[in-house]
Amino acid sequence: MEEIFVRLSGVMPDPKTELDFVNPYTLVVAVALSAQATDVGVNKATKALFAVADTPQKMLTLGEEGLIPLIASIGLYRTKAKNVIAAARMLVEKHGGEVPLNRTDLQALPGVGRKTASVVLNELGIEPAIAVDTHVFRVSHRLGLANAATPDKVEQQLHKIVPEAWLPKAHHWLILHGRYTCLAQRPKCPGCVISDLCPSRASFMGV
Repeated sequence: MEEIFVRLSGVMPDPKTELDFVNPYTLVVAVALSAQATDVGVNKATKALFAVADTPQKMLTLGEEGLIPLIASIGLYRTKAKNVIAAARMLVEKHGGEVPLNRTDLQALPGVGRKTASVVLNELGIEPAIAVDTHVFRVSHRLGLANAATPDKVEQQLHKIVPEAWLPKAHHWLILHGRYTCLAQRPKCPGCVISDLCPSRASFMGV
């Protein structure tokens, strides 16, 4: 287990989210928009969005009608627009326009579930959370780190076995490894730094 993270840290010493953000609020928005979308696609949309609305107050001024054209390239954009505006309103009315940096209040925001809250808390260094997306789910199963059928249960399994020293960055290592090496259809096993530690290697390489 530890050797996996030793090697991943060797090739990715300081992993971070690939979503662009300028403050805690824009991080929350970017992560919420990234559901069923690529980080690249979200970044293209938020470049223009955050230039005009990088606070809850400015987002409310923009409004849903102003927001929709800026994020129309992102999947489920109408639902996401409603949630972003509703969350901005809650932040202004209940939190003085500031992002509450605790899980309970974050998850109470419209459009912010457990995974989004975990990404935000981890990225800001508040909680060593492991947000289980499709990449983390796939990689953890292939490596034999988890066998649960749901993201929440995989998260629980990972928290039990990942050494505490590696927890703050484990989320990013697993995501990035899944995004660029341990691909869903054709994993790049020959160039993988942990392939010899992977019990699934044989099924993909025929060895």
